[in-house]
Amino acid sequence: MTDFARLLGALADAHVECIVIGGLAATIHGSARLTQDVDVCYARTPDNIRRLVDALKPLKPYPRGAPRGLPFSWDEATIEAGLNFTLATTAGPIDLLGEVIGGGTYAALHSHTVTATLFGREIRCLDLDWLIRTKRAAGRARDLEAIAELEALREELR
Repeated sequence: MTDFARLLGALADAHVECIVIGGLAATIHGSARLTQDVDVCYARTPDNIRRLVDALKPLKPYPRGAPRGLPFSWDEATIEAGLNFTLATTAGPIDLLGEVIGGGTYAALHSHTVTATLFGREIRCLDLDWLIRTKRAAGRARDLEAIAELEALREELR
């Protein structure tokens, strides 16, 4: 079971520059679909990478789906060498994206966000138009299924 409050709290308390995307963003906008993980796009600056490492280290991140015992170091060098990470933590699964299909980097997405309060903390979330755009670009069956509901929510808001 995912402890959304703990995952988001760890990021917020460490002042990690990130944007909630994916299923949790859809839920924030009113979707009835359930999600089991937290998806965020993070800024790839050296200071932010350091904050990200510090925020998640107590949650023991490990590559999701990888057999236990494989060598893996959760540190700045690992993040700098990679881009997107699909991780299991003691608080639940989290996907860290340095770049989002159909949206780009944190800097490119930042102007397409809204602020929401979750679990007593303010977080940045991809706005509805860009959430739809990125789900369409991803093209996965589950994303395409979610688009109709998100478009209906967008029409209700207008």
